[in-house]
Amino acid sequence: MAEEQNAAATEAQAPEQQFQMQRIYLKDLSFETPMGPEVFKKQWQPQVNQELNTKTTKVDEDLYEVNLTLTVTTKFEEEVAFLIEVQQAGLFTVAGLEGQQLAQVLNTVCPNILFPYAREVIDNTVTKGSFPALMLPPINFDALFAAAMQQAAQEAQAKEQADA
Repeated sequence: MAEEQNAAATEAQAPEQQFQMQRIYLKDLSFETPMGPEVFKKQWQPQVNQELNTKTTKVDEDLYEVNLTLTVTTKFEEEVAFLIEVQQAGLFTVAGLEGQQLAQVLNTVCPNILFPYAREVIDNTVTKGSFPALMLPPINFDALFAAAMQQAAQEAQAKEQADA
């Protein structure tokens, strides 16, 4: 009986965890073909480079904007065939989470939701630019977050050792 009362008291004290997607939108899109029509005279065997970045901004209490930026550069040797940058953003309500849990949700769950939208924008834009479809492979945001946390811990440890 006492255990049930303790459990009920603990539940009453803990804030309710909430996650809700409010809106997904295209924040910015840039597409460039610096070679112009010369690019279409070449045999299509480009080198593709992909860069990824996320940024989180607190908009209001428990409301966050997560901005996923994908930049894809396609080159023939050293010449850029096309460059596309997409900023896919979303508004998310996240309540009852703090610290590491909040960071993990904002850096893994939210980008996982945004990525398919960004990938579709890239593919559609590239094909409208008269290039072959460009389907980006899935990204493991959980692994990227874990690696970033591990690197931050190693840097903090190295700094502590250097200061000591």
